[in-house]
Amino acid sequence: MLDSSPNAVVVLDRDQTVLVWNAAAERLFGLTAAAMLGRRAPIVPDELTAEHHAVLERVRTGGQVSLRTKRVRGDGEVLDVRVDISALRIGSAVAGYVCVHHLVQADDAAKNRMARRARLVRRLTDVVGDINAELELPAVLDRIAASLTELTGADAGGFVLIEGDRLRLVSTYQLPDVPKGTTTDLHNSLVGKLLRTGRTVLLESEGLDDLVWARLKGLHTVALGLAAVGGRPYGALYAMFARRKPGHLELELLELLAGHAGIAVGNAVAYQEAVRQRAHERAVFDASADGIAVLDGAGRVLRWNPAAARLTAVPAEDAVGRPPPFPQPAPGEKLTVQLANGRWLDVVGARIEETGELVVDFRDVTAAKELEEAKDLFLATTSHELRTPITIVRGFASTLDARWDKLSDAERRSAVHTIAERSRSLGQLMDHLLLGARAGAEEQVVRDEPFDLAERVRAATLGLPVLSDRHRVEVSIADGLPLAMGDALATDIVLAQLLENAFKYSPKGGLISVSARPENDALVVVVDDEGVGIAPADRERVFERFVQVDSGDRRRFGGVGLGLYIVRSLARAQGGEVSAHPGPGGGTRMRLVLKRASSIGSDTPMR
Repeated sequence: MLDSSPNAVVVLDRDQTVLVWNAAAERLFGLTAAAMLGRRAPIVPDELTAEHHAVLERVRTGGQVSLRTKRVRGDGEVLDVRVDISALRIGSAVAGYVCVHHLVQADDAAKNRMARRARLVRRLTDVVGDINAELELPAVLDRIAASLTELTGADAGGFVLIEGDRLRLVSTYQLPDVPKGTTTDLHNSLVGKLLRTGRTVLLESEGLDDLVWARLKGLHTVALGLAAVGGRPYGALYAMFARRKPGHLELELLELLAGHAGIAVGNAVAYQEAVRQRAHERAVFDASADGIAVLDGAGRVLRWNPAAARLTAVPAEDAVGRPPPFPQPAPGEKLTVQLANGRWLDVVGARIEETGELVVDFRDVTAAKELEEAKDLFLATTSHELRTPITIVRGFASTLDARWDKLSDAERRSAVHTIAERSRSLGQLMDHLLLGARAGAEEQVVRDEPFDLAERVRAATLGLPVLSDRHRVEVSIADGLPLAMGDALATDIVLAQLLENAFKYSPKGGLISVSARPENDALVVVVDDEGVGIAPADRERVFERFVQVDSGDRRRFGGVGLGLYIVRSLARAQGGEVSAHPGPGGGTRMRLVLKRASSIGSDTPMR
C-alpha cells in the first residue's frame, strides 16, 4: 500500500528520525529511502523549523493537523506542498508521527477535475430528466442515443436490443448509412464479449472492422455500456470515437447513462404494457356476456358495456351520467332484481378502494328463475306422490303382522326390518321435500315465543355419544343462558340437521363440539366437527336447494341437497341466521344465531 501510494508518506519517531520513506517520497524529494532511514530528513526549511516543531507538538497533544507549507528537495528546489500529520500511536502512547505530503498543484488539478465532474453530473441529471420525460419506447431510445454523444463527446452512438441470441439496432445518432433493424449474432459481438466479462462497460479498439453498424470514417475506439431492465440485460449503448480518445471519465459517464437508460426503458416498457393492458381490459369489457357498469362515488354510471345495454335495453348514451336502472348492491353483496321488462338479473358489486368507484356486474338469470319455479312444482308434486308408497309399505307391514304365523322367523324379521327402514327413509325424504317446497314458496310458519335454548341443545345432544364409537361429543352451555325468541320445534329440526351433518361428514370420527352462549343481543349455537370440510367457494352454495358440492369424497354421503336449505329457511323464519365457516380442527363450523327473548317486545306468530 505504501509503495503504490501516490502521496509521499514519511513516518518519524519521537526524535524525528525517519522510520518509513516510501517510493512517492523518493520521487517528490529526490532522496532515496536508503539514505533517509535512521536519520533526520533535511526537507524542512530553516525558517520553518520552529513552526514544524510546534505542529508536531500539537499533533502529539491534540490529534491530526493539515497545513499548507514549504518543503525542500534534495537538489534545493523549494516545493509548495500540503502536509497531513497524525500521531503514530502504540496503545495510548505517541511513538512518532505520520506525515503525508502532496503538491498543492495536484490539489488544484483534483479540484478542477471535481468541478468538471460536478458539471457533467449536473448535465447528466438534465439528460436523465429529458429521457424520462418520454414514454414512447422508440422516442426514449432515440433520445438515449443522442444523449450518449452529448455526454461522452463521442462522434456517433446507437442502442441495440438483446433478442435471444441476436442483437437488433433500434436507434442511431450520426450513423445515417446504417439502417435501423439491422441484426447480428450476439455471441460474436462486442455485447457478447461484455456479457462474458461480467462487467457493465467495455472499451474496445481492436477488431472494429467486423462491427455491422460501426460504419464511421476514422473509427478507432468503441465504448460499450450495458442497460438492464428488471435486473436482466436488455440492450447496450454504443459510443463511437473517431476524433478523440475516451478515458475513464467517459467510461464512467457511459456506465451512469446506461444505468439510467435501463430505468427509462423500463418505464417506457411499463407504459406500453399499461397501454396494452388497458386495451385488453377494454376488449374484455366490451366482449363480456355479463353486463358491466362502473359507477362513481355518487352512484352515477361512468362506463356501460354493450352487454349492459342489451340486458337492460338502455343504450350507453342514456345510461352514462345517471344511476343504473336497478338497485346498487353493497360491495360483496348479491342482489336478484327484476327489471320493468320482466327480466331477472343477479347483480354483484366490488369497490375500487383507490378511486371510490363501484364496479357492478350483472347477468340474466331469468331462465334460472323459471327453473326454480319448475323445481318448486316438482317438490310439491313429488311430496304428494311419495305418500302412496309410504302408505303401501306401512300397510304391507300390517299384513305381515297379521300373517305372522305363516312365515318363518327369519323371513318375518328380515321383512319387518326392511319395511321399517324403508318407511323411515321415505318418511324422512317426504318431510324434507315438503319443508323445501314450503321454504321455496316462503310459507314456513313458525311461532315467535320465548323458549329455553339450553334445554333444546341438551335434548338434541342427549345420547349422541353412544351413536358412534369413532366420535367424541363435547357440549358446552353458558351458565344462565337467556331464553331465545322463536320456535322451539323449528329449532329442534335445525339442531338435529346440523348434528346429523357433523356426524355424516366426519366419516373418520373425531370431536363433535357443541356450544351455546350469549353474544351481544343474540344467542349463538356453534357446532364444530373435524370432518371433510367445505371449500371456501361453497360455504354459501351449500344453503341452496339441491346443491351437492363436489369436495373430494363428499358426494358419497348421499342426500338430495335440502337439509341445509331447510335449516337456513327455518332459522331466518325465526329472525335468525345460520352460516358455514372453517372449523378449528380442519372440518366445518356451523354457526346458528337466534334472537334473545329479553331483547324482543312482541310474541306474535311469524311467517
